[in-house]
Amino acid sequence: MALIDGKYITVENESPSFPVTVTEQPVEKGINLIDHVQAQARTLSLTGVIVGTDAAKTRAYIIAAKDKGTIINYVGRNQFKGLITDFSTGHDYTTADGFTFTMELREIKIATSSYVETLPPPIKAQVTKIVNSGTKQTQEKKTAKTTTKKKSNNNTSKKKEKEKEKEKVQKVKFKTGSKWAT
Repeated sequence: MALIDGKYITVENESPSFPVTVTEQPVEKGINLIDHVQAQARTLSLTGVIVGTDAAKTRAYIIAAKDKGTIINYVGRNQFKGLITDFSTGHDYTTADGFTFTMELREIKIATSSYVETLPPPIKAQVTKIVNSGTKQTQEKKTAKTTTKKKSNNNTSKKKEKEKEKEKVQKVKFKTGSKWAT
């Protein structure tokens, strides 16, 4: 007797399989070199009989689990957790209140999300702020001569103020204790 999610089945043969994939590199003499081995999903082949008054319900449950991709727990000579990838039944005169079956179970691994609810606190760079960026040279822009002869005193005084600002040299100020401070 064996159980699939608590439902009894009679299993006559269990055939577990543990396949791997290997990569080979050809050489001039001798056998090929194998340089990498990768495990594949394990499988379990079952053959047996399902009989009794609940045989039709058990068959319907197994087919529904296979179609929906439900992860099942199998407990028999081997214990297995996975998906039903193949299920076939045989109905002949030798089994009056049930049927024979063959089933293939396949191991699966479920990936989890790497999403994190909260972000880490921000990392602050350990740099001091520059108080002033240094001396800046400005270039005079040549303005196109205007044909209008009207100029107000406001315009000429504003131009003179701008020229005075351009002539001023800005000094760089550093915080005390920095390696550039004098």
